[in-house]
Amino acid sequence: MTQIDSSMRIDDIHPIDIVEAVATHHAWEFDRLAEDQIVMDVDGQWRRYALTLAWSPRDAVLRLICSFDMDPPADRMPAIYQTINLANDRVWDGAFTFCAPQRQMVWRYGLVLAGDAIALPEQVDRMIGTALAACERFYPSFQLAGWGGTSPAAALEIALGETYGRA
Repeated sequence: MTQIDSSMRIDDIHPIDIVEAVATHHAWEFDRLAEDQIVMDVDGQWRRYALTLAWSPRDAVLRLICSFDMDPPADRMPAIYQTINLANDRVWDGAFTFCAPQRQMVWRYGLVLAGDAIALPEQVDRMIGTALAACERFYPSFQLAGWGGTSPAAALEIALGETYGRA
């Protein structure tokens, strides 16, 4: 990630401006919905992910939500929820939830910027990259648990090893 124009003071930049700069750097499609909110679409290996980042000045939190459509059979929902719990036990930052009304899997993360802390472009880039990596890593597990009839523990085994390269 290249540095933001040095003529701008980093502490004068709104957190969503930084997110916009990161999205522009990666040539991701985005739309600034409001001063404090931006949405973007990013293609992954498995899915196209919808990301929403919102700034809450009252809480001093930059919130990220990364979601993708998922409509598992109703009888497999207990397995999906158990797989989500097992996946969340294996991540350090963020967590998965399933939003039933929208039929979407959601990754949530909040970057706390209390005490006049600022978000650096590298932090925002890493935050987004980590969300996308988690979704890519666990997507096959959710698929196996939802449609493959695989037990949650067995479905999660596919996500536990790091993958290097492509087949």
